[in-house]
Amino acid sequence: MKYLCVNAGSSSLKFQLVEMPEEKVIISGYIEKIGAEDSFWNTKINGKKIRGEKPLKNHSEAVDVMLEELIDKGAVESLCEIKGIGHRVLHGGEYYKDSIVVDGKVIKNIESLTKLGPLHIPGNLTGIKAMMKALPDVKNVAVFDTAFHQTMPKMNYIYPVPLEWYKKYGVRKYGFHGTSHKYITELMQEKLGKEDVNLIICHVGSGASISAVRDGKCLDTTMGLTPLDGLMMGTRSGAIDPSIIKYISEEANLSVQEIDEILNKNSGLRGICGFNDNRDVEKAIAEGDENAKLALDMYIDRIVKYIAEYYVELEGNVDAVVMTAGVLENGKETREAIINKLKCLGFKLDKKANDAIAGFKDQKSGIITTADSSVPVYVEPTNEEIMIVRDTYKLCK
Repeated sequence: MKYLCVNAGSSSLKFQLVEMPEEKVIISGYIEKIGAEDSFWNTKINGKKIRGEKPLKNHSEAVDVMLEELIDKGAVESLCEIKGIGHRVLHGGEYYKDSIVVDGKVIKNIESLTKLGPLHIPGNLTGIKAMMKALPDVKNVAVFDTAFHQTMPKMNYIYPVPLEWYKKYGVRKYGFHGTSHKYITELMQEKLGKEDVNLIICHVGSGASISAVRDGKCLDTTMGLTPLDGLMMGTRSGAIDPSIIKYISEEANLSVQEIDEILNKNSGLRGICGFNDNRDVEKAIAEGDENAKLALDMYIDRIVKYIAEYYVELEGNVDAVVMTAGVLENGKETREAIINKLKCLGFKLDKKANDAIAGFKDQKSGIITTADSSVPVYVEPTNEEIMIVRDTYKLCK
């Protein structure tokens, strides 16, 4: 049975068609610059990448292109072969603690959360509505980035601000990257042969978050009301003194909206050294760029601090630390620096094992600490798309 995974952003649309229950990816693609004259897409099937381009006014036209690609490239003979469609949705608020089949009420609830995700939710909704129109007889499933984190205890998700802000406006920690954290949790339950796993999961890519998992459920996570909180990231500041916003607004004559844009898109690594990609940062360091070195030192320091915090929160009862997503799946130097900074907690790096693992190498996963390390550290590729399809398959059945 074939299931479609759709991830619609503000001007993009990613997709995968997966054969279930084998979890075999048949075709995948990424449509970019929707709404622009130079829209284009890349489709991958049977190991080959194929590019196409034409102006796409909106997501409905992008969906048409996606469905044409499925047929033209031979992924399906007929669209009726598609048994379900899973959508990545940024925010489920307090409405949803798990994935759900989409109906009119679900759409209204997601629409009401637009204020919490103004950059992402409109695109998410457009993708859902376009698919419901294109394939009206097929079930659509919303898979929420926030859902996995809804098991956090109240003391971990309530901010120390007037409680009325939570009750009246929904101001609380929600957490994001939940689909990835859930995938890694299920993977480690299988690898370790136990349901009640205690983990520290480090999802570090362009966006980054860490979660503490106790007994297989989220105990705490670094992102907050929005994905801006927590770790320093490629372009996001992460946690800062909130008084900075008022101070810079007055000193630089900037609006709150302008500052929010800067904190989301021109801070983090980019704000310190001008580069938001770790590979560019490391290249600049090799060329003697002091700001690049400062940026990477700050970046690693914040990851280490959260790992240490969650180690204590889990009372030292940690089955594994798991490193995942682009930066940590590929960055052996970054992984090494993190583990070496955790020596005081008994972490011990296996340099040979660490150097052998990367997404672009034959070995993509494994343990990168020694047998006598206090906690084993795993490198494991995440797969949010498969997690979305799994939930869709389960609910459509």
